[in-house]
Amino acid sequence: MAVDKIRVLIVDDIAETRENVRKLLQFESDVDVVGTARSGREGIQLSSEVDPDVVLMDINMPDIDGISATEEIRQKSPHIQVVILSVQGDPNYMRRAMLAGARDFLTKPPMGDELISAIKRAGEMAHLEREKGSKQKMVSAPGGTSSVMAGFAPTSNGKIITVYSPKGGTGCTTIAVNLAIALNNEDTRAVLVDANLQFGDVSVFVNEQGKNTILELAPRIDDLEPDVVEEILVKHEASGVRILGAPQRPEMAEKVSADQFGKVLKMLQRMYSYVVVDTSPILSDVILSTIDATDIILLVTTQEIPAIKNARLFLDLLHTMGISKERIVFAMNRYDKRIGITPERVSDNLKHEIVASIPLEEKVAITAVNRGIPFMLDNKTQAIGKGILSLAEAVRARLSTLETEDDMPVMKR
Repeated sequence: MAVDKIRVLIVDDIAETRENVRKLLQFESDVDVVGTARSGREGIQLSSEVDPDVVLMDINMPDIDGISATEEIRQKSPHIQVVILSVQGDPNYMRRAMLAGARDFLTKPPMGDELISAIKRAGEMAHLEREKGSKQKMVSAPGGTSSVMAGFAPTSNGKIITVYSPKGGTGCTTIAVNLAIALNNEDTRAVLVDANLQFGDVSVFVNEQGKNTILELAPRIDDLEPDVVEEILVKHEASGVRILGAPQRPEMAEKVSADQFGKVLKMLQRMYSYVVVDTSPILSDVILSTIDATDIILLVTTQEIPAIKNARLFLDLLHTMGISKERIVFAMNRYDKRIGITPERVSDNLKHEIVASIPLEEKVAITAVNRGIPFMLDNKTQAIGKGILSLAEAVRARLSTLETEDDMPVMKR
């Protein structure tokens, strides 16, 4: 239907560029070019007149630059989403554009598929923002709905579980994906977040790549209501778990700051019982902010000496950071009974108990990844599935213990 089309305004001082983009978009049945502007000032004026969903904005123009024009458009009409186009891929330009309220930043000339994908992501956000505005008007109107959040039941005490290993290749993503599925049910909903912003694979593991990512949330998390956040998250239909994937290109990771990522986690914590976060081995600012916000760190090792050595170093680091041992759930992945390095030996050596072991079943795990169907959906009764269920129970038990300790009154000595 025409009302569902994404209304696009093109703002560029070069006539040839305006025409090329217009011709490219005319082949998209769900996109409607509602106007073109030759300058920033004209773009601001047309935005108020034609009320587009998306503005394609050149960054360098003679009268007013695209970043200033973006800021003015967004101040007047917050539902309008702006995609910045620039011949320069300078990260400084990118940061300034995002601070001004731009939805995306593409280097000129953009690939056709890249541009169309950015427009459709921005258009979806614009429609959600318009819908949110309509709901808010209904709330304030006599006889309106009593709450914008009608039908949505947020939780106030969700728990953040960070799955981490200081050694790459230990299977953190496999554990995070399947653990989220094991924890998720009607009473305790789970959301799965990919904190490996450069090379995250969570979306691939659940065959949901190419959809909304952290970029749709982080830059404007302060302005979004929980119901809009819920709509942006990708729903994994087979399991019911919500997914927040990493950016689709490594260079886009710079668009998400540690502060923004932390705010996203806090928002999700108010909405879901469990926030399961997959991470990268590198202790970036984003990973450190995640560890700081987390309720439980699920530390993963294998029977390989380098993985055990790095686990020891990380445990020492957590001690230095003042993080108590009770907040650490230690697990061994890919456990092979034929190897003499047992969980018990590692526990004794590192002075930290391994509470769960996920057995080695390479065929099941690799097949699940290649199919994009987590093994907890159809192999939960096999040994590897039982290992994840055991881990889920250990996580629940530890969270319960921590909650009980927090509720206990301080005893006088």
